[in-house]
Amino acid sequence: MLAYIIRRTFAALVLLLVVSAVTFVIFFLLPRIAGETTDQLAAQYIGKNPSPAAIAAIKKNLGFDQPLYIQYGRFLKGLVAGAKYKYGPDAATCHVPCFGYSFKNHVEVWPDIRSRIPVTFSLALGASVIWLLSGVAAGVVSALKPRSFFDRLSMGVALAGVSLPIFFTGALLLTLFSYQWPIFGNLHYVNFTSNPLMWAKNLVLPWVSLAFLYSALYARLTRAGMLETMNEDYIRTARAKGLRERDVVVRHGLRSALTPILTIFGMDLGLLLGGALITEQVFSLQGVGFYAVSAINDNDLPKILGVTLIAAFFIVLCNLLVDLLYAAVDPRVRLS
Repeated sequence: MLAYIIRRTFAALVLLLVVSAVTFVIFFLLPRIAGETTDQLAAQYIGKNPSPAAIAAIKKNLGFDQPLYIQYGRFLKGLVAGAKYKYGPDAATCHVPCFGYSFKNHVEVWPDIRSRIPVTFSLALGASVIWLLSGVAAGVVSALKPRSFFDRLSMGVALAGVSLPIFFTGALLLTLFSYQWPIFGNLHYVNFTSNPLMWAKNLVLPWVSLAFLYSALYARLTRAGMLETMNEDYIRTARAKGLRERDVVVRHGLRSALTPILTIFGMDLGLLLGGALITEQVFSLQGVGFYAVSAINDNDLPKILGVTLIAAFFIVLCNLLVDLLYAAVDPRVRLS
């Protein structure tokens, strides 16, 4: 088991290094291949109508006048050791971990993102609990009673959930339960440590709208996996040995069907932790996704770069946790 954990952790670290290289290529090499000069590239990191002195300062701070391998080395060094930028007599410090420095607003990217992570975490984790429990439960019951009324009803709701976009369901929930019937009032994020009850109340509608889409996918996936698993020979053998139906379903059927669900769950949760863009925009939640959209609208490349790296980190981390959970769900994985 320990060897399996070490292998997976090492693979995750290598993957993070590869992601950093790909991100560097996208933001620093591809524009040059497309024909941009170093002056044009540097001008994108500062405000409109930059002066030649400002462009020269950006080129020096980011090393655009140096070879690409040196730029990539400085890029990695900033992540683990921080960076310093100079503007004539003035200087700015990007502390560890340096995910970028906004030259337009003269602020570090990481503190901005860090202040928004609790919002995105609250949204993603709460919604994931709802969609995982409801989706898996509905899928199991549908698989155990195929072609029943509940099966047809739950799969019909799942089809609606897959078909309806979040910006529609979110706007509908806001219209009904916040404006027409002010059950939840004016939604805004409240810190969990300040008031847990208000924290949950203000996130109910975002949780439901986000979970409605994902629970539909998980219900269909669980149903398909359970229908296939419950027809296996070892299920009939377990029943022939006199095991209770609940043990057959949970310990043998559901456990085998959880592997693809864990895979999808790790990817979905990692993506959401990197920013639930549409949901945060609909409900005006100042999370990482809202921050990313604002950075794109402002064409602030360091902020976009920082969000990209943070999102990649969460995706790799969640997939690493899924790999470790595989070993707990299916002991055969440890030997792979």
